[in-house]
Order: sequence, then structure tokens, then C-alpha cells
Amino acid sequence: MKSLIAMSALSAAAILAAQPASAQLAKHAKGPIDIAGDQAEMHNADCTQVWTGSPEALQDSSRLRANVMIAHMEMTKKGKPTAAAQAGSTNACGDLLSLEVKGSVYFLSSDGRRVHGDNGFYDAATTTVTITGDVTAVDGQNVMRGTKMVYNTQTGDGHVEGSGTGPTSKTRPRGVFYPKDTDKSGDETQGEMPKKAAK
Repeated sequence: MKSLIAMSALSAAAILAAQPASAQLAKHAKGPIDIAGDQAEMHNADCTQVWTGSPEALQDSSRLRANVMIAHMEMTKKGKPTAAAQAGSTNACGDLLSLEVKGSVYFLSSDGRRVHGDNGFYDAATTTVTITGDVTAVDGQNVMRGTKMVYNTQTGDGHVEGSGTGPTSKTRPRGVFYPKDTDKSGDETQGEMPKKAAK
């Protein structure tokens, strides 16, 4: 028997929100990760949930969007699931372990950093988001581009990789960084031409 349960996004989100909040998509977050989409399919045999229809995962002010989102849950029972579990009458799945996202990936961190890419993966154990493909990371006016970015949701640390090496390669990681305005004097005439001194 195929272990597939299709349900509305509202009831599926309620089940996921009831899970213990071991995963941290947002920095120092203690609340649950709330996933919503137009449709969700629950596979109890391997403890996966497939979300489609503009799925979005939220925790505090952090969010992760994609065309398809696959949630991998912890198997709470060792060995093969029982016939009852395969029929969907019991749930042998526990905490969220990871989120696999595909197509038009968008990640917004709790500190306002934004990353776009083609595919991604969130690992709850290491609290890292890995985004691949045509990756663009934006922090204020600063922009970085590459083919892979790994971002730690707790520390804010990360790194960007490219597919090329050497000074002639056009696929090396590239960043454009704008200096902050260091004038703290609060002079109201800032930006104006200085006036001539009175004689």
C-alpha cells in the first residue's frame, strides 16, 4: 500500500507547527518552523513532506521560499514502519531534520540578508542554509554573486564559492561593497558646496 496522505496546507501546517522546535531557521529562535503551501503530501514510510504551490517556511522574521519544498523528518521508530504506520493511522515521524528546496529559492535571514538561487538545503543539525545555482546575496547595498553559498543561521557566518578560478574567469565569486558614510558631525550643509568666508 502506498504510504501517502494528501491534506490541506492548513492542517499540514498545524501538524508541523506542533513538532518540537529543534530546528532554527532564525537566529536564537525558539518557536516552531511554520510551513505553508497550496498542497502538501505526507509520506509516513520515509517521513517526508512534499510541499508545492508557492511553499514558504517561516520562523520569527526568517523565511525560506521555493517552487517545491521537501521536509525530511526524524524517524522515531527503528526498523520498517508497521502496517498501521504505512496506512497512515499512526505517525512514526519526529523533529524536522532538513528542508530541501527546488526552483526560485529565496532566503531572508533574521538580520535582513537576502539570498536568491536555484536550489537549496537547510540542515537543522548544523543550522546552515546552502543555496546553489545562480546565487545572489544582498546585505543592504552590498551584493555578492557565485554558484554556491553556505550561511549559518545562528552565527551569520558564511562563504561563497564559484565555478571558476583565476583572474580571467568570469565565474569566480564577485562582490560589490559600498563604504559607509563616516561623517558623523551632523552638519546640515553636508552635500552642499562650502560657502565663502565673510570678508
